Amino acid sequence: MSALTKLEENIPALRRYAFALLRNRSDADDLVQDCLVRALDHMDERTSEGEMRPWLFSIMHNLCVSRWRRLRFRSSIVVSDAEADVSVPASQQATAELHAALTSLDQLPEEQREVLLLVAVEGLEYADAAKILKIPVGTVMSRLSRARDKLRDTMEGRQRPALRRVK
Repeated sequence: MSALTKLEENIPALRRYAFALLRNRSDADDLVQDCLVRALDHMDERTSEGEMRPWLFSIMHNLCVSRWRRLRFRSSIVVSDAEADVSVPASQQATAELHAALTSLDQLPEEQREVLLLVAVEGLEYADAAKILKIPVGTVMSRLSRARDKLRDTMEGRQRPALRRVK
């Protein structure tokens, strides 16, 4: 299988991840395009024939972090309402549940949301997510656990008490 075919196979996953991070279809498409351009520019520099998917997600993550840092100094980031790609018209209940899930996802801290999206949504291995985010595997596991717990509690309307240090 050629490298271009492998690259092409990963585009839907890149689009999902970009949209989940940015919540704006236009910005997500721009991020994916920049990621693909960077990947094509550096394809010949890849020394290993390892998995292309973690490499592409690393590129996208780094581009997103760079953009976020630039935007942080220019203006505040405005998150628009989520635009969901659905193949059939959703019922009112499904739309409400989707909106609640996306709102709950937005309430997660950025580092937890990134890990949750990479592992739970995109199906990456812990080691690959750790490599993409440049953190230890144990940190991936703890952030994922916290993200899942917080998301579940938010969706069920529960609030966990804040932990206090005992002196």
